[in-house]
Amino acid sequence: MIAFLTLELHIEGAQSLKDRRQVVRSLKDRLRAGFNVSVAELDSSGLWNRATIGVVSISDSRDYLDGLMKKVECSAARIANNHGADVADSFVEYF
Repeated sequence: MIAFLTLELHIEGAQSLKDRRQVVRSLKDRLRAGFNVSVAELDSSGLWNRATIGVVSISDSRDYLDGLMKKVECSAARIANNHGADVADSFVEYF
């Protein structure tokens, strides 16, 4: 099974693209280190107050992936809030 979590971020505190990159980089690094998942920015739009992050993990147990993605989502919301951003939307797909 493959779990794919998509996070839509609204970065209210960003005043420039540099601020946006700092929030996105911090979120990606912390999720990678804390959960051993693959994380990437999915869109590279020029909007400095929006970002889309993708998180992927593979396992033979859907229950494990369910729990992992819920933990990742909660952690991502906490990390984003600490950096002046909000998780505006999130959804998980399984393949």
